[in-house]
Amino acid sequence: MKKFKVSYDEEDILYLGREGIEEEVIELAPGVNCEFNKSGKLIGIEIFRASELLKNILEPMEKRLHII
Repeated sequence: MKKFKVSYDEEDILYLGREGIEEEVIELAPGVNCEFNKSGKLIGIEIFRASELLKNILEPMEKRLHII
């Protein structure tokens, strides 16, 4: 199994994925898509507006880790 790679771009999109050709996309929630290859295996997860969607997770984590 190939490892997932993580990328984040200036359009506030967080992408976790591995190499492969996307055949199907399923929207799990508004702004969260899962990409699957021809065999139906998960090859990627896209999170649009990532900073907004993950805000409730990141802020408490920063406080707990004392990150400023």
